[in-house]
Amino acid sequence: MSYLIEARNLKKHFTLRGKKVLKAVDNVDIAIAPGETLGLVGESGCGKSTVGRTLVGLYKQTAGEIYYKNENIQHLDKQKNREFIRKTQIIFQDPYSSINSYMTVGDIIAEGIDNFKLFKGKERQERIYELLELVGLNKDHTTRYPHEFSGGQRQRIGIARSLAVEPDFIICDEPISALDVSIQAQIVNLLSDLQKKFKLTYLFISHDLSMVQYISDRVAVMYLGKIVETANCDSLYSDPHHPYTKGLLASIPIPDPEIEFSRSAQVMTGEITSPLNPPPGCRFSTRCPLKKQICEEQAPPNVPISDSHFVACHLYT
Repeated sequence: MSYLIEARNLKKHFTLRGKKVLKAVDNVDIAIAPGETLGLVGESGCGKSTVGRTLVGLYKQTAGEIYYKNENIQHLDKQKNREFIRKTQIIFQDPYSSINSYMTVGDIIAEGIDNFKLFKGKERQERIYELLELVGLNKDHTTRYPHEFSGGQRQRIGIARSLAVEPDFIICDEPISALDVSIQAQIVNLLSDLQKKFKLTYLFISHDLSMVQYISDRVAVMYLGKIVETANCDSLYSDPHHPYTKGLLASIPIPDPEIEFSRSAQVMTGEITSPLNPPPGCRFSTRCPLKKQICEEQAPPNVPISDSHFVACHLYT
């Protein structure tokens, strides 16, 4: 299968004061096909955003390889690297801090257009108007400043900015977590519509499992720098295998008191281990109710449950 973007044995470690090493991403494999949405879920601090930012080059990987259209991005010449930068964009989590408050909306959206010299003069202005319309804003907003807009409108501006350079891969880094619940569905539906219109490929990073289920084709579950389970969306939500995945899905509230009260939850006890000092075996072993001795000693291999479902767990070896 041909992938648009792929990471093999991806590592991103940060050296902190005292020469301690934070293993934010540790031997992660990710592959996303053209036009696909891969959801990346996990608790806060598990390394989701670091994966996304490393994939698009905002962070330099510590080790491993990243391929864009089957080419290793570390071996791209200057022209191809510039094309990679243009074609891979990111929508940030916080629509307040990710937009320059001293620039007009038009200049924010046109920044990428100007950097890559895509449009000039009247065509540039028409492109700005077109992008504003695409995200549900109007051309009168061009000369206004970010402080005049709500959080949802600012995120629409951020989406328009990412679309301005005609990308084919966009990292959606928790794009709805800072928004009111009433606005979140609007933004997700907008992203879905834009994907269909422009044949975009998404990595949708979130801890909102319901939204991930709604928008994703496949889902990867991350825990403490590792991918612990990957599957088609329907398969993962209907038949999860990793104890951590089961615990996450059991935490989704059901809007029916009787069902919510009667269902049995997968209990996760204990505290999340620090990525500064991860356990030698399975990263989840300190919290897993089903752990065996081998779980504390050896990292589990990635076991195929089916052609498209993989789980890193000793229970299936």
